[in-house]
Amino acid sequence: MGTSSDFSVLSSPLSSPNVGALLKIKIISWSQETGLPVTIRVRIGDRTFNLHKHPLFSKSGYFRRQLNESNEVELPGNFPGGQETFEMMALFIYGSSTLVDPFNVAALRCAAEFLEMTEEYSSGNLCERFDIYLNQVVLQSWDDTLIVLQKCQLLLPLAEELLIVSRCIESLAFMACMEILDPERRRDHPVVTLEALANQHWSDETVKEILSQDLWIKDLIALPFPFFKRIISSLRRQGMKEKYVSPIVLFYANKWVLSKKTHQFWQNASKESEVENNTDDDNNNETNEKISKILQGILDLLPMGDKASKVIPIGFYFALLSRSVQLGLRIESREKLEDQIACLLFLAQVEDFLLPESDNDSISSCIELTIMKSIFSKYVTFGMELPHTPSPRNYVVAELWDAYLTKIATDPKWSAKRFLELIETVPLSSRQTHDHLYRALSTFLVAHPDMSQEEKALVCKYLNCQKLSQEVCIEAVQNDLMPLRLIVQALFVQQLNTQQAFKECSDSFRYVHCGEYSGSLSSTIYANSRSQNLVESPYMEGSEGGSKPLSFLLKDSAVQKSEFSKKEYESTSFRIQNLEHELISLKKTLQLQHISKQTETISKKVEPVSADYQSLRPYGLEGRTPSKKRSNPIGQVTSCIGSVNLTSQRRYVTRLLKVFRRISLLGRGKSRKKSGGNGLRPKTLNF
Repeated sequence: MGTSSDFSVLSSPLSSPNVGALLKIKIISWSQETGLPVTIRVRIGDRTFNLHKHPLFSKSGYFRRQLNESNEVELPGNFPGGQETFEMMALFIYGSSTLVDPFNVAALRCAAEFLEMTEEYSSGNLCERFDIYLNQVVLQSWDDTLIVLQKCQLLLPLAEELLIVSRCIESLAFMACMEILDPERRRDHPVVTLEALANQHWSDETVKEILSQDLWIKDLIALPFPFFKRIISSLRRQGMKEKYVSPIVLFYANKWVLSKKTHQFWQNASKESEVENNTDDDNNNETNEKISKILQGILDLLPMGDKASKVIPIGFYFALLSRSVQLGLRIESREKLEDQIACLLFLAQVEDFLLPESDNDSISSCIELTIMKSIFSKYVTFGMELPHTPSPRNYVVAELWDAYLTKIATDPKWSAKRFLELIETVPLSSRQTHDHLYRALSTFLVAHPDMSQEEKALVCKYLNCQKLSQEVCIEAVQNDLMPLRLIVQALFVQQLNTQQAFKECSDSFRYVHCGEYSGSLSSTIYANSRSQNLVESPYMEGSEGGSKPLSFLLKDSAVQKSEFSKKEYESTSFRIQNLEHELISLKKTLQLQHISKQTETISKKVEPVSADYQSLRPYGLEGRTPSKKRSNPIGQVTSCIGSVNLTSQRRYVTRLLKVFRRISLLGRGKSRKKSGGNGLRPKTLNF
C-alpha cells in the first residue's frame, strides 16, 4: 500500500499529451471531414472554446437544452474540474480517446454527470465508461482508491451524490479488513495494537514508532476527518475488532489534535491564505477552531466505559483532556472525558496528570487542579461501590492522589485549610499506606517554613505513623518541620517496631537452635548424632571460646534464613545493639535505685555521693549530679512514652541478661559437646 501525506489535493504524476493542441487538431479535422463550420461558443472562466454543434448536441443532454436557445453557452464557475476537465470532455466528444487515470477520473465522472452524457443520448457514453473504470480498476487498488478519495474533496457535493466517495470508503474499509486477516502478512508483521502503551506515560515519539509498523494506517490518518470518520464506521460495520480500530483513531488524534507540528502547520497555512489585515490572534483562533472540531469528532469515535481500558491507554485520554483545556473545548465534551478517565483512574500514571503549562501560573488557582479534583471526586462517588471496603483499586487511586499532592504542594500560596481539603478528597480508609501522604505534607511544610505549630498540627492531623514504612518513619522522626506531636508518635511507633523486630528475631533464633538450649527436644534420644535442627547451624564447628554479642549471633542465624533480606537484617541488627545498650543502662539504673533506697532507709538526709557511688552510675549519666529531691517514687523512671516500674521489672531484666550470657556461651558449649563425645548432654535454658 502506498502512503499520502496531508490534506492536500494530489496532482497527476503521469505524463499526458497537450490536450489543447489535440483538441484543435480534432476540430480542424472535423471541419474538413464534414464541411461544417464552427458555430458554437462555450465559455468557462476566462477561456472560450469554439466547437461544432452536432457532436455536442448528440452526446450531451445539457448542451441539447442550452443550444435550442442560443449558440453561446457559459458554464458555471463551479463546473467540476474546471477548464482542464472540460477540455478533455470536448476531446472525447470529437471521438478521441481520453487519457483516464486515478487523478482525473473523479472529475471526469462528475463533469459527465453535469453535462448529462448518459446512455440516454449515446451508447457507450462517458458516464458509463467512467463508472466501469472506477469499479474495475480504481476500487481494486488501495493506492488508486486513496487518490480518488483525496480528489473528491474539491468535487463535493456532486461526488457524494454519485456515490464515488461512498464506494471509495467501503473499498478502503474492506481492503483494510483483508489486510488484518491476511495470515501470511500477520506472521511477518503483527497487527498494531496499543499494548505497548498500556503502562507507559503518553509519548508522541512512542506513538510514531508504533505507527511506522503499518503504512496503511498512515494512509488512513492522512485523510480529511469527514472521510476518516466514515471509514472508521465502515470498519466497525464490516466486523473489524475494536482492538484494531481504536489504535487508528488514536493515531489520527495524535497527528491532527495533539501534535504541535500540525498546529504550527495550520497556523502557517492560515497566514498564507488569509487577508493581510488578519492578526496572529485571528489565525490562531481559526486554527484552534479547526482542531476543536476534530477533537469533538474524535470523542464521538472513541470507545467509552470499561471496554475502553483494554484498547485505549488512559494516558491518551489525559492528553486529550489537556488539549481540550488549551483549546477551550465546551464543558460538555470535557466532562465526557473526565467521566471516562474516572472509570479507568486506577490504571493512570502520575506523569499523565494535569499541571499548569507555565511555571509562573499559581497551582492553587489553576483550572488543571480543579479538573483533577473533579476526576478523583467522581471516582470516589461513582467508582467506589463501597468506599470503606478494602480494595486494591482504591489503594492505587489513593496513592496516585497523594503523589499528585506532592507535585502541587510546592506552591507557597497554599493555605493549611485548603491543602487539608485536598487531602480529604480521597477517604482515609482508602489509604493502605501513608508514605505518599507524608511526602506531600513534607513538601508542603518545606514550602511554608513560617507556618505555626497549630497550623502544622492541623494539616498533618490525618497522617498516621502506624501506616508509614520503616524508612519513612525514621525520616519522620528526623524531620524538624513536622509538628512535635507527630514526631513523638513516630518515635513511639519506631520503638514498637524495634520491640517487635527484636521479638521476631529472638523467636526465630530460638526456633532454629531449639535443640541446643530450649529443652523442646530430648538430647538423650539423639545422644550420638546431631539433631536435625542443628545440621545447618553455623555454631557446630569452628566456634571460638568467649562470649559473642547477640547481634553477631543473629547475623549468622539470618544468613541461614533466606527470607531475611540484607536491608531488613541490618536494620534489625542495629536495633538489637541499641537494645543491648539500653538493657545495660537499665540494670545500672536499677542498681543505683537499690543503693539509693538503702541509703534513704538509714538517714532521711541525702549524703554526698561517694566515689564508689559515682562509679555505679548508669550508662549515659556520668556527667550528671544527683538531685536531692526526686519527683518520682522510688523504683520508677518516666520516659517520653510512659513510666516503667523499675522495681517490678528488675527481676525480668536480670533474667534477660542471663539469657544473653547463655547465648554468648552457646558457641563454647558446642565446642565442649563436640570434644566430649556422645555422653554429653546439652544444658537446657529455662525462660
